[in-house]
Amino acid sequence: MTHPWMPWSPCGPDCLPPRPERVAPSRVALRLGSASCVLVAGIGLAAVISVVPGRAGQRMIRKWFRALLRAFGVRLVVHGTPRTGGGLVVSNHVSWLDVVAMQAVCPMRLLAKTEVKSWPLIGALAGRAGTLYIDRDRLAGLPAAVGTIAAALREDAVVGAFPEGTTWCGSESGRYRPAVFQAAIDAGAPVRPIALRFRTEDGEATTAAAFVGEATLFESVLAVARLRGLVVELSLLPELDSAAIADRRVLARRAQAAVASATAGASPQRHALAA
Repeated sequence: MTHPWMPWSPCGPDCLPPRPERVAPSRVALRLGSASCVLVAGIGLAAVISVVPGRAGQRMIRKWFRALLRAFGVRLVVHGTPRTGGGLVVSNHVSWLDVVAMQAVCPMRLLAKTEVKSWPLIGALAGRAGTLYIDRDRLAGLPAAVGTIAAALREDAVVGAFPEGTTWCGSESGRYRPAVFQAAIDAGAPVRPIALRFRTEDGEATTAAAFVGEATLFESVLAVARLRGLVVELSLLPELDSAAIADRRVLARRAQAAVASATAGASPQRHALAA
C-alpha cells in the first residue's frame, strides 16, 4: 500500500533522448560479457575484503567498481578530493550507475530499497558490502531505519543515501526528504553532498543513462551498454556541519541547493580523473 510519504518521480520515457549515439551490437555483447565477468569476480572480492585491512580493502573495492564502469564503456570524472572519516554522503539520483560511480570514488555503506536484495548477484554483493535497507512501503519502519543509519555513523562509517528517494532524469530533480539527515544530527556526523551528472564525450548533458519510468533493471543495463561515449561526473561539495545546523529540514534544503547549483552550473576545475 502506498502513502503520501512514498517518493515519486514524474520522469519517464519522454525524458530520454530519442536517438542517443550507440555502439555496434558486437561491442554491446563485449561490454555485457566483460561486466558479467567483473560481477562474478565481485563474489570472490566480497569474501576477500572481509579479512583485508581497511585502506587496502577500500582500494580493492574502488578498483572493482572502476572496472565495472570500464566494462560498460563509462568514463568517470571526479572534481574534488574524497574526505577521510565517517559521514553521511548524499547525492541526486539518476541511475543504478550512481551507486557504481560513488563506490568507485569512496567505498561506503549505501541506503537502498529492500527490492535490491532480490536483484540477481547484485543483491548478494550489496548484502556483503554492508548495505542498509529501507522499506519505502512501510512508513512505520522509518524511525528504526533512521536509528540504524545513526548507529552506523556513530561507528565512523561512511553512509551513502539518495534523499530524493527515487530516480529522476537528471535534467530535473526531486525534493530531498529530511529523515536521513536526522540520522546525521543524532550521530553528530558531517553531511557530504555529491553532485552527479551524465554527459556525452562532447561535454553535452544527457539523460540517456536515467533509470526511470517502468523500465526494468535489465532494460536499463542494456540501454547503458549501448551508449557511446558516456561520461559520469561527480563533484564532491563542501561539508555541512550537522551539529551546527541541527535541523534536518534545513540540512536537507542546503544539501539540495548545493547539489542543484553544482549540476546546473559549469563544470568546476578538474582535480582528478579516473576510470
